[in-house]
Amino acid sequence: MTETIGNFAFLPLGGTGEIGMNLNLYMLDGHYLAVDCGIGFSGNDTPEAEILMPDPSFLAERHDQLCGLVVTHAHEDHLGAIEHLWPQFKCPIYATPFAAAVLKRKLGEARMLDKVQINVIAPGARFEVGPFDLQFISVTHSVPEAQSLAMRTPYGNYIHTGDFKIDEAPLLGPMTDFDSFRQLGEDGVRAVIGDSTNVFREGPSGTEQSVREGLTTLIADLTGRVAVTCFASNVARVESIAMAARAAGRKVVTVGRSLRNLEVAARECGYLTDIPPFLTEQDAAHIPDRELLLIVTGSQGEPRSALTRIAADTHPNISLGEGDTIIYSSRMIPGNEHAVIAVQDNLSRRGVRVLTDRDHPVHVSGHATSGDLRRLYEVLKPEYVVPTHGEWRHLTAHADLARKVGAKTVLLEDGDILQLAPGKPEIIDTAPTGRYVLDGSRILPLTSDVLAARRRMLYNGMVIGSFAVDDEGFMIGLPKISAPGLLESTDPESHRIVEDFANAIDDIPDNIRAEDDAFRDAAKTALRRALGRKLQKRPLVDVHLLRV
Repeated sequence: MTETIGNFAFLPLGGTGEIGMNLNLYMLDGHYLAVDCGIGFSGNDTPEAEILMPDPSFLAERHDQLCGLVVTHAHEDHLGAIEHLWPQFKCPIYATPFAAAVLKRKLGEARMLDKVQINVIAPGARFEVGPFDLQFISVTHSVPEAQSLAMRTPYGNYIHTGDFKIDEAPLLGPMTDFDSFRQLGEDGVRAVIGDSTNVFREGPSGTEQSVREGLTTLIADLTGRVAVTCFASNVARVESIAMAARAAGRKVVTVGRSLRNLEVAARECGYLTDIPPFLTEQDAAHIPDRELLLIVTGSQGEPRSALTRIAADTHPNISLGEGDTIIYSSRMIPGNEHAVIAVQDNLSRRGVRVLTDRDHPVHVSGHATSGDLRRLYEVLKPEYVVPTHGEWRHLTAHADLARKVGAKTVLLEDGDILQLAPGKPEIIDTAPTGRYVLDGSRILPLTSDVLAARRRMLYNGMVIGSFAVDDEGFMIGLPKISAPGLLESTDPESHRIVEDFANAIDDIPDNIRAEDDAFRDAAKTALRRALGRKLQKRPLVDVHLLRV
């Protein structure tokens, strides 16, 4: 990014050209402001990983110029990476009470809470972060206290919409604040940096009220155990499910750590006040099936989630089977289709009835439809629209819509540095971007040797050869081959590979046998050749050399 006085620029480091991993950077006269820092979930293209994060290196190298990190709302794809990446930023964080409560629980579990300065900003408030004159604007989304971010600069007014929709009956929290948007429109809006996720849906957004009514009607007629899966952070949806359960005479049990954490955060912030505390999964065994409703995490087929384990019948406390029903009160995030369908298939195999929004009105999106976007732009009348938060097909469709309502557009993706002012907005440079992987407690680049090896093992397997030699380097007995996922120990092919491997070791020159590293490298080459001829694959190969 051009680090000079006299300009205003935008750089998406994650979330533009993809779904999730939102990390955005604004630069004003040499000072930086980060907006959101979230995770993404692995798809079919990254089977070696589970949780992905944007590469923070560009921002980390400039953390001395970073004034702060503003969180627009408490979804994982907007704040889930903070606990992992903040040590590279070391900046103050600004968030609404609910987002702050969620974040504090995360930081507390990571033993970082005493290190991070979290500034709690009221929804709709105006505040300053360094030279940035900012204002939260309350919007409706599938989480409490979602905010758009208005930025008043010497170069004009700009709006970062964050995730939003227009819901005439949001049930929890206020409607989208069109009065504030209208005032900004009257003052003049230079550019909107806007959410593109739901642009293909025509017409106005569905309402949470319609979902609450749909769930209440549906659950009232069900028998057996009823489970509902949704995004844990959708507090309004959790409230709707709980009210539908109460109307049907069912007690609510939450299953999954993220649901328990979100319940605590919600109640701390004054939400769910009319809902009795939820029961724990250990209580489920003592409640008759006809009186039980489970709210379960794992709507996206996450491998270690509660619903995935229930579907595989490996959950320690909860089971579903013949005569039970699971309701998916959520959408399928692009890239998760295979995982979600696999879980649904496992549930169906166990006799569980699977219901989705294709069957009943049990879900509405939290993102703006094309109708919502038109309505917003009619009020703001922006000179430019910069589509973000979506794959390329979402961005181009959003740009087409914006042009039809009279705005100019700029298309960009992660790493493009867009100078918004002075002059006409244009891409002036690129910054390095990439993906990091949360691997247990480690953070690794997706391109690291560890993950490259894991990817290779997934597709081609791994073979380990072991052999012993005497002090002169001559083999004692036959080598051993371990090839899980490639060869059975009783497979005749295994014996032929062992023989070929042994013969190749015998042919290694004496001068190489004297030095362990050279001997191992030569043995690896010999094993690869033996495998290639027999398996027609190129697995990851390693050898264990033992001198006796």
